[in-house]
Amino acid sequence: MNLVNNVTENLRAALANAAENAKAKGKINYEELPSFVLEVPKDKSHGDFASNIALVLAKPAKMRPRDIAAAISEEIEENELIAKIEIAGAGFLNFFLSNSWLYEVLPVVESQDEKYGSSDYGKGEKVQVEFVSANPTGLLHMGNARGGALGETLANVMNMAGFECQKEYYINDAGNQIVKLGLSLEARYRQVLGDEKYPFPEDGYHGVDIIDTAKHIVEQYGDSYLSLPAEERQAKMVEIALKEKLSAIKSGLEAFGVTYDNWFSEQSLHDSGAVKAVVEELRQRGYVYEKDGALWLETTKFGDEKDEVLIRSNGIPTYFAADIAYHKNKFDRGFNRVINIWGADHHGHVARMKGAMTALGYNGDNLIVILMQLVRLFKNGEIVRMSKRTGQFVTLQELIEDVGKDAARYFFIMRNPDSQMDFDLDLAKSQSNDNPVYYVQYAHARICSILSVAGMAVPKASEVNLNRLSTASELALIRKIADLPEEIAAAARDLAPYRLARYATDLATLFHSFYSECRVLTDDEELKKARLVLVNAARITLRNVLTLLGVTAPERM
Repeated sequence: MNLVNNVTENLRAALANAAENAKAKGKINYEELPSFVLEVPKDKSHGDFASNIALVLAKPAKMRPRDIAAAISEEIEENELIAKIEIAGAGFLNFFLSNSWLYEVLPVVESQDEKYGSSDYGKGEKVQVEFVSANPTGLLHMGNARGGALGETLANVMNMAGFECQKEYYINDAGNQIVKLGLSLEARYRQVLGDEKYPFPEDGYHGVDIIDTAKHIVEQYGDSYLSLPAEERQAKMVEIALKEKLSAIKSGLEAFGVTYDNWFSEQSLHDSGAVKAVVEELRQRGYVYEKDGALWLETTKFGDEKDEVLIRSNGIPTYFAADIAYHKNKFDRGFNRVINIWGADHHGHVARMKGAMTALGYNGDNLIVILMQLVRLFKNGEIVRMSKRTGQFVTLQELIEDVGKDAARYFFIMRNPDSQMDFDLDLAKSQSNDNPVYYVQYAHARICSILSVAGMAVPKASEVNLNRLSTASELALIRKIADLPEEIAAAARDLAPYRLARYATDLATLFHSFYSECRVLTDDEELKKARLVLVNAARITLRNVLTLLGVTAPERM
């Protein structure tokens, strides 16, 4: 139940009815009521809700907005929700509500418990989120970590908001990177066997994990692979490497709280003939032409800077062709929208992919790409550039070992992905109020401590006089608790999970303020019971938000 939405709809209906009544009485004149805004003002002195209805009616009614506002306010019927209406500024209508509706929030939180915050906003729309999808040729790095946190949280949020959201990992197990993996394994295999001067491919994969895989192959098969033809030898080693690396990717992401509903193989698109089939379909639709022995897609028709090759002159499909087949497959599986989380270096790929979907007859706007900017690690005020273990990038595993899953998840989620992120390792590990995840978790632990010290079960909201909750800090805390369903729906609508990290911080701040101003375990038994109900509702709300973020809600710290 979204009580804030109910209140908003109640006020919108009251405004619309008042405008119609004012029109019927000849106070204002218009043909059709234009769309108007009803929102929560940033400045609390402007009321609980404010509307611009008088301003948008000024032109069709040919009247001053303040006169229209006065006419409408006179016609608003008596409503137990509305304590006072003010006309402000150019003609805004500001509503000050009674506290009665706030008290309805606490029984709802209590009854819904783990489901509090959920809604039917998404109406069951089928959506897919594909994220991380790192090449299985190396270790997971910081960019993968940020994408993992964002994708997992976004899917959690969308499911909570009433969407049917599936998480998918696209396994890049075909194409040139697999050829390079085979050549890299060939070199490392021979070097492990003692041929230290065997040349390593110039553009090969230099990670220590490739050496580790080569050692595992030698431990299991010795030098027996040397008797095989090169192509067969490399294919066998690649098969072993892919199993190892996918297993490592799965376990690494699971340690970070990231799991998937489906793992989709790129190779399966080639094996099934889907890649060649989609190229042929595009040809039949008139978007493919031949040039220099290759087949090209006219992506310039859809805003791309230049046309792109689908089939090379040697007959081998490009990665772009496979990607088109993959996204067609997504839509064909019944997803209304497909969301990809990509690194910012893929920005040039967005327009051509949307165009390809449009060319195939789908709505290209239903392919949504969230681009992530780079992450910079800082320690002791300096940029951390190298991994101690690999000598290259800092890995996801190293990050978890250094600051823990909770801090890493929270830090990645609390920033808009389209902004470059500076990750302060020292701050993430600190146990102080400057550390946002510590600050929020401490609020939850403090609540649990209060409930434990109370030495009694939390009373039922229906059995408590909630009107005793009347101080500004109590009412502000209830009001913030009431916002959760709308915040989750808005985060799903805007594909902005960072909104919930901000909400968690704001809720923790309001709880800490309440705690410093209001003694919960007071001698006033009636007041104590009411405050215990409020504190428990804050616990449920904060726990639910942290759960969506993939962060632990500790009972003690």
